[in-house]
Amino acid sequence: MSQQSMYRAPIVLVPLGFILLGYVVYPSLTVLWESFFRDGVFTLINYAEFFDLDRTVHLEALFNSIGISIGSVILSALIGVPLALIFFTYDFPGRSVFASLATLPIVLPPLIGVIAFMFLYGESGMVPRGLQAILGLEEVPFSFKGVWAILLVHGYTMYVFFYLFTSAALRGIDPSVEEAAYNLGASTWFRFRTVTLPLLTPALVAASLLVFMTSMNSFSAPFIFAGGFRVLSLGIYTAKLNGDMSMAVTQTVVLSGFSLGFLFWMRYYEGRRQYAMAGKGVPSRRREVQGLWKRLLLGGVGVVAVVILLLPHLTVLVLSFVKDGTWTFQILPTTFTTESYTRLLRDPAVLDPIKNSVEMSVLATIADLVIGVTAAYLVVKGRFRGRRLLDALVMVPWALPGTVVAINLIVAFSTGTPFSFGQVLIGTFWLLPIAYFIRHLPIVFRAASAAFEQVDDSLEEAARNLGARWFYTFRRVTLPMIGPGVLAGTLLAFVTALGEFVSSILLYVYSNRPIAIEILSQLRQFNFGSAAAYGVFLLILVSVVLLTSNFISRGPTQGNLS
Repeated sequence: MSQQSMYRAPIVLVPLGFILLGYVVYPSLTVLWESFFRDGVFTLINYAEFFDLDRTVHLEALFNSIGISIGSVILSALIGVPLALIFFTYDFPGRSVFASLATLPIVLPPLIGVIAFMFLYGESGMVPRGLQAILGLEEVPFSFKGVWAILLVHGYTMYVFFYLFTSAALRGIDPSVEEAAYNLGASTWFRFRTVTLPLLTPALVAASLLVFMTSMNSFSAPFIFAGGFRVLSLGIYTAKLNGDMSMAVTQTVVLSGFSLGFLFWMRYYEGRRQYAMAGKGVPSRRREVQGLWKRLLLGGVGVVAVVILLLPHLTVLVLSFVKDGTWTFQILPTTFTTESYTRLLRDPAVLDPIKNSVEMSVLATIADLVIGVTAAYLVVKGRFRGRRLLDALVMVPWALPGTVVAINLIVAFSTGTPFSFGQVLIGTFWLLPIAYFIRHLPIVFRAASAAFEQVDDSLEEAARNLGARWFYTFRRVTLPMIGPGVLAGTLLAFVTALGEFVSSILLYVYSNRPIAIEILSQLRQFNFGSAAAYGVFLLILVSVVLLTSNFISRGPTQGNLS
């Protein structure tokens, strides 16, 4: 970074610090402070009740959350890692198609995925009731509910992290290292255990931490399937709904502490020396599967996997054509109609949740883009004291569950503050876009940071040596190179905001209710067709944006000095 931009850093840090202080630090500290009060009196009774060994309802929720998270990590790894190893190592008919379809769960917003599983595998789901009819049983042979339902939903939606991380790590392994072990007589298992697995360790740990934190923060699956099974994220929502804000803020502090602890553990691990290769960088080659039966077996497994992956998406699509109120006890819908889509296209009131979601997501994403890119530039290219603190502050929301962010904002902005320009934000349009902005800022920040780290400083120096000013250099040299990566991260943040459910359910008002809340409302009225139609619209929108993001991320990455 040039001397000129170094001097600019403190000036830029003033508004940046104001925003981070006002919407990340201040709400969290306010909730921490409020957790020590009951009926206006400073006390430790809230924490005494939480950690009460005679009434362990809150501790049970905490331990259940940790147990679910550990189980989700194990199940996701058991699915994602073998898939990555098979698709990367072997070549067989349909491999490329199967490998692409393996990422399908990523396009399912959390609430939509949970609803699809409920209609597929729940107590009244199509699969268990279908098996009941086929086998002539008096009761369904199985149904998804409780802890097992939560684990299976998490495994389906989160194995993609392990799959993507492992695939990326495998692409970076020099095959000559394994070949050397093979030439020395090492068995397949020994080569995997002593060569491949150590090289995969950083990716596996990163994926494990990401899945653990996501599971700790999970709300949709427990909300639908938990029953009497308690988890902490759902406990916060219940306490707030019952008006027990003292316990809600206490639970928020405890969950924040655990989530932030894992975030800092991850940051610590990333800073440590990791396993590295000393190979020659020879491109990897997939091994052709020999033998007809082996090829047929792998192809058959791939087809089954694709069917399982597609079932939730197809379920939502089929349900969208069901006439509201007609599908009750039947295994499959008996009446189909386009009525739900007709209302979506013709009734302005029906379109309001869609407009609200798009509008709030756009506002939040613009803020994420401006703040995230600015912070990334200062962290990667800056040379000033406090750079690491800035990095940590921007990443803090990544570890905060949606329920935590929502409670933080409710407590902080129930009165006028300098950060809200003296306005009470509770019950207004603005609180929900602020929550979206806070929650998804780390996505844009990490994408922008990775992009800036790929920019060779010598290119900027060359432009400045030719007399170019800082802004011209940034616009004509830096921006074209970081553009694809930043835009891909921005689109991902936008997609995530579109399907946001966790913070929405605590912060929305009727006038700004988003798609996720409207879907839940339609389900409660047993309007399955309308709920699914909203879900299909959201799936299409998310898919289009993600495809655009993927296309952009493969675009040109080099700028010019013209």
